[in-house]
Amino acid sequence: MSVASNQPSEALSCAASLSRFLQRMLDSRPWLADRLAVSLHQRLDADAMQAFVIDAGLDEARLRATLRKLRTWVVCHVLVRDLNGMADLAEVTETMTVLAEVTIRTAHDVLRENLVQRYGAPVSPSGWEQELLVIGMGKLGGRELNVSSDIDLIFIYPEDGDTGGAKVISNFEFFERLGKQLIQALAEVTEHGQVFRVDMRLRPNGDSGPLVGSFDMLENYFISQGREWERYAWIKARVLAGERFGELEKIARPFVFRKYLDFGAINAMRGLHAQIRREVARRDRANNIKLGPGGIREIEFIAQVFQLIRGGRDTALQLRPTLKVLALLAERGMLSTEAVAELSDAYDFLRRLEHRLQYLDDAQTHDLPDNDDDRARIARAMNFADYAAMLEVLDRHRAAVSRYFEHVFGDPAEEGHTLDGMWAAAENESQAEPILAKLGYRDPPAAAHRLAAIHAGNRYQQLPNHIRSRLDALIPRVVEAAASTPGADETLARCLDLLEAITRRGAYLALLQQYPQALRRVADLMSASRWAAQFLTRHPILLDELLDNRSLQSEPDWTAVRKQIAEALDAAEPDMERQMDMMREQHHALVFRLLTQDIAGMLTVEKLADHLSALADLMLDLSIPTVWRKIKIRHREVPKFAVIAYGKLGGKELGYASDLDLVFLSDDEAPEASEVYARLGQRLNTWLSSQTAAGILFETDLRLRPNGESGMIVSSLESFRKYQLESAWVWEHQALTRARFAAGDPALGEAFERIRCEVLRQPRDLDTLRAEVLAMRRKMRDAHSGKSELFDLKHDAGGLIDVEFLVQYLVLGYAHQHPQLTGNLGNIALLRIAGELGLIPAGLAGRGGDSYRMLRHLQHRQRLNDLPSRVEPGEVALAREPVRSLWQQVFGEE
Repeated sequence: MSVASNQPSEALSCAASLSRFLQRMLDSRPWLADRLAVSLHQRLDADAMQAFVIDAGLDEARLRATLRKLRTWVVCHVLVRDLNGMADLAEVTETMTVLAEVTIRTAHDVLRENLVQRYGAPVSPSGWEQELLVIGMGKLGGRELNVSSDIDLIFIYPEDGDTGGAKVISNFEFFERLGKQLIQALAEVTEHGQVFRVDMRLRPNGDSGPLVGSFDMLENYFISQGREWERYAWIKARVLAGERFGELEKIARPFVFRKYLDFGAINAMRGLHAQIRREVARRDRANNIKLGPGGIREIEFIAQVFQLIRGGRDTALQLRPTLKVLALLAERGMLSTEAVAELSDAYDFLRRLEHRLQYLDDAQTHDLPDNDDDRARIARAMNFADYAAMLEVLDRHRAAVSRYFEHVFGDPAEEGHTLDGMWAAAENESQAEPILAKLGYRDPPAAAHRLAAIHAGNRYQQLPNHIRSRLDALIPRVVEAAASTPGADETLARCLDLLEAITRRGAYLALLQQYPQALRRVADLMSASRWAAQFLTRHPILLDELLDNRSLQSEPDWTAVRKQIAEALDAAEPDMERQMDMMREQHHALVFRLLTQDIAGMLTVEKLADHLSALADLMLDLSIPTVWRKIKIRHREVPKFAVIAYGKLGGKELGYASDLDLVFLSDDEAPEASEVYARLGQRLNTWLSSQTAAGILFETDLRLRPNGESGMIVSSLESFRKYQLESAWVWEHQALTRARFAAGDPALGEAFERIRCEVLRQPRDLDTLRAEVLAMRRKMRDAHSGKSELFDLKHDAGGLIDVEFLVQYLVLGYAHQHPQLTGNLGNIALLRIAGELGLIPAGLAGRGGDSYRMLRHLQHRQRLNDLPSRVEPGEVALAREPVRSLWQQVFGEE
């Protein structure tokens, strides 16, 4: 760029040497130079433009001349500032966008007033005055307008009806006339030039459609005829005039942004781009920096395809400006920071070059010049020594854009696969068997038979062609990926189960087709865990999680997770169905991330349980205020309500499929409190445990509340204390050793903990306590024993339940002497403390803790493969011995 000058005359002279358009304007408009000299020192805003219009006088007779003079001043102002290094790209595009907004609104207001005087105001049948909503599309909608751009507009009005004047016309006729006059006011070429060329082809049905349409017409069009490229165009749609933009956005949003992850958008936009490239090649426009290879349009496509894929689920992506979208993609980990930096630099360079091409003659061009004189001007304007030096940097930027574009939009299926032939002839099992055997399958006939059954099946045969072609591209790659895993036969069977489950969900097939690394991870996951395979097959939306390396490798930040989900829930208010689905989807996704880390060996069983418990607490804590808002008659903003966790969640030992043992407490003296909190408890339980389209959040069990199933669903704090001190059974006090506040009102949680400690620290007769604990243990053992030669990790003697009962007995028996035993620290830590206190041998306590850890690890291994918690006795002989020794020490029996 040229160096900014403090002298307006020098700045004008410098810019005029680079812009024939500016020189023509200065020569033909005597008022312009003085106007620029006054304004050049600062950027122009809407107020300055409005003042210009008002000073010029505004009526219909002077409207066209005034707007065109305004345009001349604004374009020349921004041109001079840009070419003198006084304005960056953001200022140029924002100034041009504001110019469009001011001229559109000014023309609209003047022209509408004249029509109202003639026909009366347009109204709906119910008497509401109607308005024209002028929608800016493309770069105008995105606040990215270039200096010689045309503007893409769409005209919509809310409701049909008639005008209320002496001469009545329909609302459609009124707004059609207003629309035509508005286009003329902006686009007509007069002796003063024009304001903007206006393009209306993005409206429903394009040139063949009506100029204006109602909300109902637009909604019906989206539902019945809206095409994929129109979704892309409507991403940037923005209302420039009209107050009822919120209603319009509600109509457009579901069309543009799907609720599910829409990976099918990649293929659609790939096709649209191929069409553009064919047109560029046909016209020999490889030097077009907008549409040519590595040009501006490819950067926009990269940003917008992620918006189409994920914008329905991640509303933050419903942005318009390209650079802001790119920055968010880096923040979300969808593109690397390096890619975004290169694409952003390229975008800035290309857009600045675009403006300099247009500054030459105020022409809407994106083609590099052919003649040497213009090339030299452009190179100087871009601050290069010569055109060759500029071209070298331009080529580097375009190469980078093309590289990233191919990375995002490249079609892996185009390359073909060595196993395509085998799949095409899959019904010939004898031909497939030796190929599968060579790949390393243990039972080739079974694998060949399964492939043949899919190929010959009605489901496959009846698939639409575009989905069947995706499946045809995928299955050979699935066979190859499964063959490289341990237990290839089982992996292939699980992978094929998944493919059959998602066969009609083209977006998921597109994801696996587009991202080979996701398919590779699917195969590894299917190989590692049957439970994981079933979980993914039940919730295929989780396939998306396999694309983000950062989330798969980093520990969850529960504070950030909570904030993100809370914001999404608030944004979806009051749509209860969407909120329930959202919570389930988020929970499944977070569990799945932990699962992938677990399978990769990144988490111990204890760390995994901590994370799963923290996640459950978080979901409970978010559910309470969300459900509370659904209760119409409520007497306070924040409920005095708490969720107490028992069992696995209470002890922070939650597993993947664990249910939640919960008790609900309240502490509110309001007369209506009992009834309101009972309703909250019931609805919260339904919220957590209902099956929706997204699955289930948690299985819940409320039977540990006072008086069990016959008791109140929500207990007051005082009634809970009274029950625990006066009526609870010993087994209920055993359960209380693992109870803790999980969610809700923290003050209520602190009060519960005081009651819990008060109850657990009561002096008890050890002989009576021992007898009752043993009686309960025998009852449980009798209910689960003798069913297998294998050792039951949970229920058999020397198993997990024995450790839990030992700890519970020690807490109940000795907490009145040793308060530290009431800490909710987990069984291993409590065993260690009991050893340190001399209640059990310290060495044996340590070995017992090690045994408990090993038994939990084995139980977790079994669950990952969806197997019963039973193992060969020899596998646990060493682990059982310390537990049985402790049992004998404490209870005096084998």
